[in-house]
Amino acid sequence: MTIFDLDFMRYALVAAVMVGLTAPAVGTFIVQRRLALLGDGIGHVALTGVALGFLTGAAPVATAVVVAALGAVAIEMVRARGKTSGDVALALLFYGGLAGGVMIIYLTPGESTASLNSYLFGAITSVDSTDLWVIAGLAVAVLALLAVFGRELFVLCQDEEVARASGLPVRFLGLLIAVIASVTVVVAMRAVGLLLVSALMVVPVATSQQLTRSFRTTMASSMVFGVLATVGGLTSSFYLDVPSGATIVLLALAGFAVALGIGRFVRRSRTGESTA
Repeated sequence: MTIFDLDFMRYALVAAVMVGLTAPAVGTFIVQRRLALLGDGIGHVALTGVALGFLTGAAPVATAVVVAALGAVAIEMVRARGKTSGDVALALLFYGGLAGGVMIIYLTPGESTASLNSYLFGAITSVDSTDLWVIAGLAVAVLALLAVFGRELFVLCQDEEVARASGLPVRFLGLLIAVIASVTVVVAMRAVGLLLVSALMVVPVATSQQLTRSFRTTMASSMVFGVLATVGGLTSSFYLDVPSGATIVLLALAGFAVALGIGRFVRRSRTGESTA
């Protein structure tokens, strides 16, 4: 039996490609803006949204999108006003989101924290056709927004003061990238889980930075690395019978280690040539 003989694995593979493209694309802007842990913070807030879905009987993905977006907007407003530093604001997001999710799930009749496991650690093989349509729709929306506002977001992430001096709507763009990041977290949570989702937004970008120089090339190659990690991790987890989320992240980290070695070798070679 191959991976393509099972319907749920075909769904999972398509979802893996969507996640592998979307998470690193958004992650490129987040890393450039030095907010690498933003995905972690939003992931914890999304946990509260998932728990609200269980409590109200609504779709957990839908409530996670709404709550994560509201949390991302709140944290961007706090950060932009300058009253709280970025790392402290993210810490507040971490603790409040995690505590809120645990408390709400305990208040939900017939549920326990075990209900959150597939969202915390990922369960991409449980994706059905309905989930796939939702993931695809959210992924397309994220990539479309990046295509439309990519140039403006690049300027913002490079230097906020330059963006403001250029007449760009800095407040709007900051909120936009926060909302895009929150939607991306929800897109990826079924693949790698809310606790590991930030890794898929950051590690492929860090891998690409070892081998590329320009922003556009970094984004394109990070998306390639993201797809290789998600599809390769999913395939490996199927045949090895191990958790898919952890396998995807570990494969992405292995790719980073290889890229780091190649990058250092290339730089040393160039240095040797220049001194010869």
